[in-house]
Amino acid sequence: MNKSRANKIATVIIPVADQDGAVDFYVNKLGCEKRVDIPFGDGYRWIEVGLGDETTTIALAPPRQDTASGKRETGITLQTDDIDSYHAQLQQAGVEVDAEVSRMGDPVPPMFWLRDPEGNTLMVVQ
Repeated sequence: MNKSRANKIATVIIPVADQDGAVDFYVNKLGCEKRVDIPFGDGYRWIEVGLGDETTTIALAPPRQDTASGKRETGITLQTDDIDSYHAQLQQAGVEVDAEVSRMGDPVPPMFWLRDPEGNTLMVVQ
């Protein structure tokens, strides 16, 4: 019997009130590239950003009606090969990041948390 199944994580959605501000942050501060920006519905925009050759994207979408945006634990983890340099770069760019990189030892990788302009949190690991 042939069973259908999901075969990849396509997009993770972060509801944001200020889409232009979110694009500026994710592109100019975190290093993402804008991949999709199309109008839909009644004055809405569907925006996706991504990193490098990765196919999974982050959608910076307007919140559902009667739903607040911001201050969410996104569950998104970004990976870097040089966590200390990236942490310092984000601090210098004015990004709200943890004061220090956390080092708990194996098997937990060095990590820190950052917050976007609407208070949504993402983790960075090496």
